[in-house]
Formats: sequence, C-alpha cells, structure tokens
Amino acid sequence: MRFALLTSCACAALTIAGPALAQADVGSGVDSADIIVTATKRNESVRQIAAPISAISGDQLMKMNANSLSDYINRVPGVVFNDYQPGVSEVVIRGIAATTYHEQGQTTVGYYLNEFNLEEPNFPIAIPDIDTFDLDRVEVLRGPQGTLFGSSTLGGLVNYVAKVADPGKFDAAAEGLVGSTHNASGQLNYAGKVMVNIPVIQDKLAVRVMALQRFDAGYIDNIAFDPEKKGVNDFRTRGLRGSIVFTPFEGTKITYLGVYQDTKLDDGTYISTDHTYDRYTPHLEPQKTSIFLNSLRLDQDLGDFATATVLGSVDKKTNFTQFSDAYGYVTGITTGDDAAYDYTHASANIKTIEARLASKDNDSPLRWLIGTSYMRATKVSYDQMFAPGAEAYIDAHPADFSGTGAQLAPNDRIYGYGTDTLNTDFGIFGELTWKPLKGLEITGGGRYYHTRAAGTVVNQAGFLSGSLTDLSGHVDQKESGFTPKAQITVRPNSHLNAYLLYSRGYRVGGINPNAGLLPAIQASYKSDRVDNYEAGIKTTLWNGRLTADLSIFNMVWKNIQAREFGPAPSYYSYVVNAASANVAGVEFAATVKPVRNLSLSTSITRQDARLTAFLPYAFTAGGGYASGSVLPGSSKWSISNNIDIDLPDLPGKPSIGLAHRYLSSAPVAFGSDFMRGNFNLFDARVAFSVREHFRVMGFISNITNKYGILNGPFASQTSPAYSIVRPRTFGMKIDWNL
Repeated sequence: MRFALLTSCACAALTIAGPALAQADVGSGVDSADIIVTATKRNESVRQIAAPISAISGDQLMKMNANSLSDYINRVPGVVFNDYQPGVSEVVIRGIAATTYHEQGQTTVGYYLNEFNLEEPNFPIAIPDIDTFDLDRVEVLRGPQGTLFGSSTLGGLVNYVAKVADPGKFDAAAEGLVGSTHNASGQLNYAGKVMVNIPVIQDKLAVRVMALQRFDAGYIDNIAFDPEKKGVNDFRTRGLRGSIVFTPFEGTKITYLGVYQDTKLDDGTYISTDHTYDRYTPHLEPQKTSIFLNSLRLDQDLGDFATATVLGSVDKKTNFTQFSDAYGYVTGITTGDDAAYDYTHASANIKTIEARLASKDNDSPLRWLIGTSYMRATKVSYDQMFAPGAEAYIDAHPADFSGTGAQLAPNDRIYGYGTDTLNTDFGIFGELTWKPLKGLEITGGGRYYHTRAAGTVVNQAGFLSGSLTDLSGHVDQKESGFTPKAQITVRPNSHLNAYLLYSRGYRVGGINPNAGLLPAIQASYKSDRVDNYEAGIKTTLWNGRLTADLSIFNMVWKNIQAREFGPAPSYYSYVVNAASANVAGVEFAATVKPVRNLSLSTSITRQDARLTAFLPYAFTAGGGYASGSVLPGSSKWSISNNIDIDLPDLPGKPSIGLAHRYLSSAPVAFGSDFMRGNFNLFDARVAFSVREHFRVMGFISNITNKYGILNGPFASQTSPAYSIVRPRTFGMKIDWNL
C-alpha cells in the first residue's frame, strides 16, 4: 500500500496538481473557464460558482475516449464508482455509503439528465449510465444538494447534460471504435454512434437525433457453466436520443427531449477465484436494463423581472436479472442444470414536474430563486427461485419437511417475492443572495418537503420463507421536513472566490423489503440525512494558465439507513435506522499550462469516513459494528493525474495524453477483512486529424494490465466474488464531425 501511495504522489508531483475533469480542463485542451453549467439552476461559469462543482465537457469526454461512468467519473475529486454489475453500479461521493453493492433504499447520489430526475426511491432497479456521445457536459455536485434538488442527494449528484436541437445550423457527427481486451479470446470491442441536427425553420425549429450501439467483449470465463466458452460477460449498450427545440417568439423556448437506452449483460462480472479471470456458477447470470425518458421544458424570459422555467418528465425503467444459486436448496444439487436459480422482473414509472422563477443576473444587491416540485414514482417487482426437482423431492422425503411439495415448492418454485410501491415527494424551495458590500455575498435557502411512501411486500408460501401461507406487510407513511442552506462568499476580484458553506441532504424512508416475514423485522424505515460544513477557495492565475481549488469538509450522517441480512437459508434483507457517521476530508485540484501546448493536472482527495456510534446487526459476530468502523468502500486516498500535449501547428494537429489514477484500499463491507483498491492504473492515447473532418485516435487502457479489485460486498473465504478492473484494452477510434 505504501509503495502504491508513493507512486501516486510521485505522479501527482510530476503533473503539478489539478482538477482533472472537475474544475479545470483535465487535459482536454479545452479551457473549462468557458464551461457554463446549470448546477445552481442558473447558467453560470463553473469557475465562478462558489461551491464544489465539477464539469466535464463533451470535448473532454471525447478526447478521453470516455464512453461510460467507469471511464471518467472516478477521476473527479471526492468520487469513486462502485463498479459491480453494469447498469446497476453506483456513484459514491465523499464516502457516503453503507454498502459497496446497492443501497437498499434510495441511492445516496442523485442522477439527473438535463435536470430531469432519473431515480426512484427504494431499491434502484436501473442506475442510468448515459453514454457520453453527443453530451454537452456532465456536472458533478459534491456534498448534499437537498435545497435545490431534493431527496437522494446525501453525497451529491450527477447531472448529465445532453445536447439538444440547434435551430441555427445543420450539424452531424459520427464515431466508430474497435478494440481488443486481454482474455477476451480474440473477440473485439466495437461501437458505432451517429448524430444529425436539422433546422426545420431557420432559428425557430430544429430536430436532433442520435443513435448508438456499443459492445464490450467479455473477459471472464465461467468454468462451471461451460469450461470451453471464454469471455462470457459480454456487455451491449444501445441508445436513441432525440430532441425538438421550438422558439416561437423571442424569449420563449420549448424543448422536447426523449432518451431510450438499454443494456444487456450475458453473465456476471465478478470472479470466484483470486487473481484469475474465472468464475464458477452452474447457470449464467444475465441482466437487462432499460430507461425511456420523455420530457418537456419551457424557458420563458420575463423581461427585467425574472426568467421562468417549467419542466416535466416521465421515466420508465425495467430490469431483468438472473442469479445462480449454489447452496443446494432442497435437493442438495449445486452443479449443472438442476442447481437452483433465481430471476427477477422489475419496472418503475417516475413522473416529475418542476416550476421556478429566477431573478435576472444584474447589478441588484439581491438575487433570488423560488420554485416548487412534485415527484410520483410507482414500482413493481417479482422475484422467484426454482430448484429443479424440488417438488418431487419433498414428496419423496416427507419426514424432512414441514409441508408437501405442492405447498413448499409448487412447480419447483421454492421462493416467491413481490413488491408494489408508491412514493410521492412535494417540495417548495428557494434561495436568496444578498450583496451588502462589493465582493461579499450572503446566501440563505431551504426546501420544505412532504413525502409519502406506501407499499406492499409479499413473501409467498414456500421452502425459503418457511411458511405454508403467504406472508405480507403493508406500509403507508408520511414525512415532512426542511433542508436548510447557508453560505458566505468573498470575491475580492474576478480571479478568486472563497466560501463557507452549510448544506443538508436527505433520503426518504419506505417499506422494509421483508416486512411481514418475521415479527422482529420492523415494517418500515425512516429518512436519514447528512449535514455538511465546508470551506473552499477557487483561484485562477497567470491569465488562466493556472487554476487551483481547495475544499475542506466535515459531513455528519445521522439515522443511517443500513442494509442488513438474516441467517441461512434465506438470507433475507432488511433495513434499520441506526448509528451515525462522520466524513472529514480535503479535496485539492489544480491545472497548470507551463507552455502553450502542455497541460498538467491532478486531483487529490484525502478523507476519513467512519461510524461515530455502534451500528447494531443481530446476525453478525459481536452483534454489530463498533464506532470507528470505516464506511464500506471509503478509501482514504484517491488521486488522478493527467499530462496532455496538443500540437495544433503540426500536420494532423496531433495530441498525446497520459492518465494515471490511484485508489487506496478500503473494506468492501462493514466488518469485512476483504479490501478493494490499493492499485495504480495508467492509460495513454494519441490522436491526429485526417483531412478536415476526421480525427483518429489510438488508445490503450490499463497499460500494465493491473489486476485491481473494484468491489466484493459478498466476498468470503470460500467465495471471493470480486469485480475487477477491466484488463488491458487497446484499440482505435475514428471521429467525424461536420
């Protein structure tokens, strides 16, 4: 570990420290002072916002050869990626997480697309990993965002910003990629993406359409399922994105945005043996997810008074997951086609609407924003487990079971579990900034919220529930609260701002996933919250050649929603509100351009995330986890470095990029001896232009073919169950832009 950290610090020193991807340019050749973001629900330069906000432009994403979250999000200060299964992996900001798998309730990070909410409360069935092609930027807000964005923002949020139709010009772009990954047995990675923008009425009406398909070849071998088949975890992403922009009058803009994206994983991405690419499950574990968002937005200029924004969306999501069970339920068979297997179908429908007024940015000493929002989400799921031959086996061994085969394993189904939930969230929010003196700003704000969580869960009669009758639970609970925000900002000049910030985030409660199964399981759990105390500074020097950001934060997490598991054979899950935690840290980022064609950047985060009270857990040694236990997956150190050379005066305008990332070790779960992290990763790319509209890139990721452990929340001595860094991958990409 010490050697790995020394290596990382040496790389950081060489690249001088910088806000890779975040506040500065991350080696893209793009001056991020020009990046305009909407993170404050206004259009503002990311450098002028006195808050820990990162912005990665579309040009930066393209130059990095970034396609999905794993390619870029963990280079942002204070951010790690719980990369466990594609389509359901979670972003964690500033260590606010009680697991490295799925939070049982709402995610601790919010996910948005053009400010439209993409996530439902309760167990998330599909976490959106929006492909980066034709994105304008990705905004990452660190720290609680409960005032402007509401629930599910304990640690922060991710806002994807897709480009929308431009009535001013015809435009088109395309991208093609081919590559190869170590241990993929010669199967190629590929991607094809295309976009066209058509002005229907010049400066009035336009249509924009984007389509893509990406295939990542599998590199894990499932020895138990088929020892001859290699690379079983093939992963495919498809997507369509369309927008219509209509400006019927000056100052009026109407935008429709529709997004469809689905993913298909052929087998699980975790391995079963240390330092191999092997896994052992008697059945494949495929997974499919989809999101389909339709949205409408009105932006209206109200003259000198204000701007009005009204936006609404409907987001439909689906998930199918199959798991292979090797516990030998009922029959004792753990291998082959007759081993038990489990599959789940789930769907969610999320409807949101928001309306707000914002004062114009002028010389007035007062700046204000006020708005209201409403979210309604419904979700249903059905999970079944089958043990082939179980019904006949029970009938043949009646003395060993408490019921008949038809009662405990009808048609060999030994487990059935269904959920049906409804969540609503109403909010009124606002912020007021007063400028009593030149260079001094005082901001206060807050959100009043009223939430409802209603739901029913049913554990059907069967072997695993241990009951001959269906067991069910129902909850209909309401909560109200207020999330405050206060800030003092000092701006002595246009190149420097410093701030003191207090903010709060929260998650809603809900029905316990196994309510009604046992009397000891509470029917519901309540909301939890994080209070953030922070000081920061942003500066730009030497005519923009040096940017540097520093933030120091202390976050207090109370009434934690902790996911726990019961004993064998069912390992039922449940949620408790218990304990508290503290996360204290420092984030530093800077970019320097010592000469015209060279950019050096780094981001360094050091944090300490620990329980501050005992977390009870009835089914673990000691009855729980002691105060001082590290939060799962919370690495003390994360470092990202970039060196970029752009030579626009040479033929082909070549560019060279080198990137490095380090993540220190962290436990994969409370009380676990298994660790993730403690690795360095290195990537490289070379690009040059061919003719006028084509640019060719050669790239290599994970140059040293590092076997880095990313995750393993259910790891044990007998079954590591790790997800690992994608092996060395190299290839070529061609971009065409009109």
